[in-house]
Amino acid sequence: MKAANEMDDQMDDVKIPALEEIVDRNQVWSRMAAKYGVENPVPPWKTSLDGLCDALDQASCDPNGSAVMGIPDFKERRDEEDTLSATVYADLPYPENQLVALAHSLLARGVISEGELRQRLSSIRTRLEA
Repeated sequence: MKAANEMDDQMDDVKIPALEEIVDRNQVWSRMAAKYGVENPVPPWKTSLDGLCDALDQASCDPNGSAVMGIPDFKERRDEEDTLSATVYADLPYPENQLVALAHSLLARGVISEGELRQRLSSIRTRLEA
């Protein structure tokens, strides 16, 4: 198994075009909320992000499931989030940097593919625009 620092270093090197496109669009919550007159400073997806992190932490507690699925344990997930938020996604505000860092980590680990991410993003956009 690789040391945490080695994994963190590798995370920085992984380029994920779908995430780069998201960052380039600069659709951070503060700008989107102002554009649409939303006063809540917390993005509506933050609760889902927190729930996903909790679910990943629970899944990583299962010694049989996490190794097969590549799910990082709590410390790995947080270390990768900290590293990616401070480097690759340093220009994004919190919690956007947390969200994109988690997606980056899961993609780099093979938990989800870029194709699956793009499909899910397309599905969400379709629902929002309906």
